[in-house]
Amino acid sequence: MMTYSRLTTVILTVTLALATLQSGSQLFATNFSAGAGRANITPERPMPMAGYASRGAKHAEGKQTELWAKSLILEDSETNVALLVTLDLVGIDRVLSDRICQAISTTHNIDRKGIVLATSHTHSGPVVAGNLRPMHYAIFNQQEQLLVDEYATFLIKQIVSSVDMALKNKSPADIAWGSGYCSFATNRRNNPAEQVPQLRASGQLQGPVDHDVPVLSVRQSGKLTAVLFGYACHCTTLSDFQWSGDYAGYAQEQLESEHPGTIAMFWAGCGADQNPLPRRELELAKKYGSDLAYSVNQVLASPMAQITGEMKVQLQWQDIPFADLPTREMLLADTKSTNIYTASRAEALLKKIDAKGALSPSYAYPIATWQLGDQILWVFLGGEVVVDYALRLKGELSTGKHDSRDPRSIWVAAYCNDVMAYIPSRRILAEGGYEGGGAMVYY
Repeated sequence: MMTYSRLTTVILTVTLALATLQSGSQLFATNFSAGAGRANITPERPMPMAGYASRGAKHAEGKQTELWAKSLILEDSETNVALLVTLDLVGIDRVLSDRICQAISTTHNIDRKGIVLATSHTHSGPVVAGNLRPMHYAIFNQQEQLLVDEYATFLIKQIVSSVDMALKNKSPADIAWGSGYCSFATNRRNNPAEQVPQLRASGQLQGPVDHDVPVLSVRQSGKLTAVLFGYACHCTTLSDFQWSGDYAGYAQEQLESEHPGTIAMFWAGCGADQNPLPRRELELAKKYGSDLAYSVNQVLASPMAQITGEMKVQLQWQDIPFADLPTREMLLADTKSTNIYTASRAEALLKKIDAKGALSPSYAYPIATWQLGDQILWVFLGGEVVVDYALRLKGELSTGKHDSRDPRSIWVAAYCNDVMAYIPSRRILAEGGYEGGGAMVYY
């Protein structure tokens, strides 16, 4: 595994450094241009589903909601450009992320540093290229692997199509922000699922949470054309064999129904240790989606703060050293493990050794920041990030010596650009458990 103690320090240090560089610039009133687009990314034929090892290689049997790629392009008067692509998917791996961004850059000449791919982490979407490879490829046959490969090609085409639409819709826009509140996210490490209703009713839920609902509105010619919102919680209400955006998909559907002509876009916060509880029922997914949409609507109906000033975007790939790497002999032994995921991971790592001569001693971790005027600092982190990171970044970035701001104006997204592993905090690493190490066998 990575040296997570060092990872915690690096994420905080790099983010603080990027934020300081941005907040130190001279800001001025800026007229923004914006455009939003979408493309359907629901698989065109049945294929394996992502998210739960218990599903095996069984294919989806239908759909509850469509899955979407949605794009928002922002440009200020200084021609600084930012592109956010939200995806109703469990995650993407580095190789596919690079392919997608290269296709966007080649087609539209958008600098890679200004592109963010943000997955919702729905567990009711398709298997996506190499994401969670040991989980899926341990049981896939050749035909299933072909379906996954074909879907990746389809996905790239559809994402580029959504960007095409966003650019065609680009025109002068008013950008504003606000923050709401929604409370269904529950710390799954500290609250047994079956006890959550009683614990919630008695006000006895335990563990850190982030119940903020950041909202960004885009209005063109006075009309709401896009609304972006985030929430820190796993999209794991559902576990059947139907395509679905889970609660985030239902929230987007409701907002688009209530605001005709608007594209609603969801991004996932640091919810790797947060679940929607109780769960496993379709009506609960719809209820949580409705609760989240209600919170967004409350923000939209209230006075929102106009975003003015220069926009700055930055992206850094920070090398993080691994702890002790497995030897070839250790991996060969693991290929004989009765745990099929341990064996699958070992086989994948042996292929890397055969291809490159050795395993890489480090991993390049993505950290992106967007400064939207002098109002919003948006941090985008890779991997499945636990809530501790968002809470600490909000605290440190709102009270630093170079800045003092409303902590609700500091937005921390996870599952962005590369979903390579769980990212536990030092606290969770010491505690152990699923997020603290157990889940790594699937990555």
